[in-house]
Amino acid sequence: MKFISTRDKNRHVSGPEAVVYGISPDGGLFVPEVFPTVTEEELASCLGMDYNEIAASVIGKFLPEIDDLKAEIDAAYSRFDEQGPAPLVKVNDGEFFLELWHGPTHAFKDVALTLLPRLLARSKKLLGIEDETLILVATSGDTGKAALEGFRDVDGTSVMVFYPSEGVSEIQKLQMVTQRGNNVAVRGIIGNFDDAQRAVKKTFTDPEIVAKLKSEGVTLGSANSINFGRLVPQIAYYFSSYCDLVNSGEIKPGERVNFCVPTGNFGDILAGWYAGRMGLPVGRLISASNINNVISDFIATGKYDLGRKFYKTTSPSMDILISSNLERLLFEISGRDDRLTAERMESLLARGVYSITDEERRRIAEDFDAGYASEERVAKEIADVFNESGYLIDTHTAVAYAVYRDYKKRTGDTAPTVIMSTAGPYKFVPAVLTALGESVPASAAEAIDKLEEISALPVPAALSELPTLPKLHTQVIDKGDVPAAVVSYAATRSRGR
Repeated sequence: MKFISTRDKNRHVSGPEAVVYGISPDGGLFVPEVFPTVTEEELASCLGMDYNEIAASVIGKFLPEIDDLKAEIDAAYSRFDEQGPAPLVKVNDGEFFLELWHGPTHAFKDVALTLLPRLLARSKKLLGIEDETLILVATSGDTGKAALEGFRDVDGTSVMVFYPSEGVSEIQKLQMVTQRGNNVAVRGIIGNFDDAQRAVKKTFTDPEIVAKLKSEGVTLGSANSINFGRLVPQIAYYFSSYCDLVNSGEIKPGERVNFCVPTGNFGDILAGWYAGRMGLPVGRLISASNINNVISDFIATGKYDLGRKFYKTTSPSMDILISSNLERLLFEISGRDDRLTAERMESLLARGVYSITDEERRRIAEDFDAGYASEERVAKEIADVFNESGYLIDTHTAVAYAVYRDYKKRTGDTAPTVIMSTAGPYKFVPAVLTALGESVPASAAEAIDKLEEISALPVPAALSELPTLPKLHTQVIDKGDVPAAVVSYAATRSRGR
C-alpha cells in the first residue's frame, strides 16, 4: 500500500513512512494511493469476529507491512474496560449510541491513541529509524491527554502537547497538567485551538527547525488526526457497529446505516466516509457542529469562511474553525487535484476563505448532511435523554443527538442511525450538572460526587483522583513561542540521553 500527499500526488510513501512522518513536507496530508476494498464475503466474515479481529482486518488493509497486527491491537485495547473499545447501546427504535469512551482517558481518541504508539514503534523498526520521535500535538481537549497517556514512557519517543489555556474543560485541563511520565511536556497557549494547530503545523514544515532537531537526533511525528496512523483505527468501529447491528437482528446484511458524528477536525466522520469507500453499507453521514458551525455552513454553501466569531462552548473539543481533515475530502471530491487542493489551503491561510464548485458540492451532498446545535439545545438534549431513559450523555454527544433529531424531522429518514458518543459525561461535569438543572459545587471533586449521586453512573477512578494530583505542567506561552518551545524541549531531551 502506497500513500500520496494531498498537495503533491507524485510524492509516494509507504504506510510505515506515513505513520512516522505524519505530514508531508509540502504541508499536505497522506491518503491511500488506492482505497482498499472489503468484499461482501469479507464483510460477512466480520460478523463472526470480535472487535480486535475486525480492527486487525480493517487496519491491515492499509498497513499490510506490519505483521502480527492483532497482537499489537490486543495489547493496546487491553487498556479499555470490560465493555471494550466500542459497545453499541440502543436508546430508541432505530437509534443507537456507539460508546467510544471506555479507554484510559474516557474519550474516543483512546481508540486510536492507545494503538498509534505501537504502530509507530513497528514502523520505525521497519524503516531502520533510530532517532527519537518527538510527537507534537495541538489539542482542543481530548487528543492531548490521550496522546500523553498513549506515549507515556514509550521507548524512542517523547510527546509535547499544546492546548488553549482557557479553552478546555476543567477536567480536560487537570488530565493534562497532572500527567506523569519521563518523556512528556505540556504547554498552555494564549489563544484557541486553531492557533495551536497552526503553530504545530508551521513547526512541522519549517526546514530550519526540522534540521536543528535532526542534529539533536530528533524527528518530529504527529498524533493528531492529520497522521493517517491516527485516522485508520477509527475506521474499524464503523465496521464493528454495523456487525453489531446485524448480529443483534436490528438490520439485515447489506442494509445501509446512517452515522451522526460530533465534528470538529473532521477526522472521525472522514473515517466513516473511508469505511464507505471500502465497501461498508454507509447511508448518510451527518456532521454535527456546535455554534462554531463552519463545517455545516460549508456543506450548505460550498464556501469555507473563517470570517466569523469564535465561540467557547460547553463542547470544547469541537471549538474548531480550521478542520484539517477536510483537506482529505477536498482532494477526493476535486478528482484528486493536488494543485487545486494546495491552492485552496493556501487561500485559507492567506485570506481565510475558499470555495468549491457546484459539482463538488453535489458530490459532498451525495454522502453528507450537516447541522448544528445551540448551547441551549445541547443542555436540553442532555436533560431530555436522561429524563426519558436514565441514560447520561456528555455535551459533544448531545450536539450529535440534537442534530440527528433535526435531520430526522427535516428529511423523514428513519434508517437505523448510530450516534457517535465521543466522551464520557464525567469529563464535562459542570455543563452536565447545569443541563440537569443542578447547581455546580465549587470544587471539582464535589461536582464529580454530585453527578454520581444524581446519575448512579460510577465515576472512573482515573477521573475521581484528578483534583488531588499535583500539577506538573503549569507553563503558559504565547502562540508565537511554540516553535521555540519545541526546539528547547528537544534540546533538553537530547542532553538527557
